[in-house]
Amino acid sequence: MDVTQLIAESGISVGVLTLTSVLKALLTLIVGLFVIRVVMSVVDRGFDHSERLSPLKKHLRPFIKSALGIVLALVVLDSLGVKVTSFIALLSVAGLAVSLALQNTLANFAGGIMIITAQPYGIGDFVSIGGTEGTVDFIRLGYTKLHTPDNKEIQIPNSTVAAAIITNYNRLGRRRMDLSFTASYDAPTEEVYAALRDAMARFPQIEADPAPETHISDYGASSIAYLARFWVPSADYWTVYWGVIEAVRETFAAHNVEMTYDHLNVHMEK
Repeated sequence: MDVTQLIAESGISVGVLTLTSVLKALLTLIVGLFVIRVVMSVVDRGFDHSERLSPLKKHLRPFIKSALGIVLALVVLDSLGVKVTSFIALLSVAGLAVSLALQNTLANFAGGIMIITAQPYGIGDFVSIGGTEGTVDFIRLGYTKLHTPDNKEIQIPNSTVAAAIITNYNRLGRRRMDLSFTASYDAPTEEVYAALRDAMARFPQIEADPAPETHISDYGASSIAYLARFWVPSADYWTVYWGVIEAVRETFAAHNVEMTYDHLNVHMEK
């Protein structure tokens, strides 16, 4: 089978090549390449001047350039006398088949574009995505990778991320901490407050504004529950969390405050 027969059976119609048509196609190609260069320059400036769109540049730029190249190729073929209707129909069918075969992948890409544009989190942020907590290692168009506090690597498809509830623990810079402790009913309230304030005073990371607070939060069967509330920088959250819990045991002892536990007193009459 020769080339002419193959082209004929494909349904593609090719006109007679002339010097005029070749020169026209060559001129179209030169002008088209120049136009693509100008368009890509405008696209690059658009990405570079937008804080939200700039992270998408490395992902979308190749697709935009390829699409422009395909359009230019069709225009050049048309100027040579090639009927490109069959090419366009073939590309449409191929595009539909690819989109159906890769619908999950395309959904992940769409989710990745939304995440990179909206920026609900960044590299190094500690986040919760649909209940999964970890530090963001990197963000790709297809998935986001986290590592958990116990050093597990988790890769979450971006289609799942886009539909999930996202909690960013670092974005606002600081976090409020509420710690609850129990003390005996026999302990004076002011002594308990003083012991809690002494424990918090050991940590310079605790912010002075708003000032740390102490409150009675509940009256239990065997003890009174006290609340220590304060603000810390997000990066120091766990250091202060464990530190205050350990320090309260010492300050309670220094103030003669009994740290009680649930118990039952039984009185027997003779």
